[in-house]
Amino acid sequence: MRGSMVALQGVIPILPTIFDSAGPIDEAGTLRVADYIIEAGGRGIVFPGLASEYDQLDREERLHMVAAIGRHVAGRVPFIVGASAEHPADAIAFAAAGARAGCTSAMILTPKAFASDMAAMTAFFRDAADGCGLPIMVQNAPPPMGLGLPLEQVAELARSVDAIVYVKEEAAPSGQRMTRLTDLAGPALQAVFGGAGARYVIDELKRGARGTMPACEITELHVAMLSCFEAGDEAGARDMFERTLPLLNMQAIFRWRLTKKVLQKRGIIASDYVRAPGPALDRYDNDELDALLRRLSDLLPLEGA
Repeated sequence: MRGSMVALQGVIPILPTIFDSAGPIDEAGTLRVADYIIEAGGRGIVFPGLASEYDQLDREERLHMVAAIGRHVAGRVPFIVGASAEHPADAIAFAAAGARAGCTSAMILTPKAFASDMAAMTAFFRDAADGCGLPIMVQNAPPPMGLGLPLEQVAELARSVDAIVYVKEEAAPSGQRMTRLTDLAGPALQAVFGGAGARYVIDELKRGARGTMPACEITELHVAMLSCFEAGDEAGARDMFERTLPLLNMQAIFRWRLTKKVLQKRGIIASDYVRAPGPALDRYDNDELDALLRRLSDLLPLEGA
């Protein structure tokens, strides 16, 4: 079954969890964002990831939304289940739920519980793969979100667990780490992806990254950027990349709030409610965001534009 798996590539955004203004999940709003990602040219969808506020969702919310998104996406693009969890047994269960929802692979953070025990780490990923029957993407994020596992250990995991065929490498410097990981893992890995909001995407692509897995609020721009690069127009890709930098500066501070505020300003969602802690945009930040979006309006249409 894994031999006939769908190959992942291109822009594969993280789908945020949309909430209504009182805090419960807005399922219809979340599915509208999934449609937006697909219509904007995304080549896959991940849910839930760090940008989905997965650690703010309870078990039943996660299981319900993975099933709902699986039904809604219905094979239009690959659906990658985010199965990361504080407790390894939960991660295994979430990966299995993704398989039931029609997901094509499972993305899992290296569990902190096994930070100093590679034998236990390897056994965990084998159990996750056996429990879901899906290809596995190891998400190697830096602390505090993840472990920032040494590349020698990531490569060892890939060689030891046949189901591990992808890595999302987010520890810095990501480009150098991708080059080193590709050398260390050899044919054990099919592809390495970048994340970190696509902050380093040109360097990553030049080093052979198969794609990028950013937050979703500027999917059209990311798709246009990768299309230029794939067509051999590196200068055009760099121009697109440079246009993302002001928004990335804001995203580095406001994270989920920036993603949802942009989606709201673009008329895609009604509420920008965020459960996760962090700074909120004040009226000056909102004015600055409006100015940045106006400068991108040829690529990112705004509500009523």
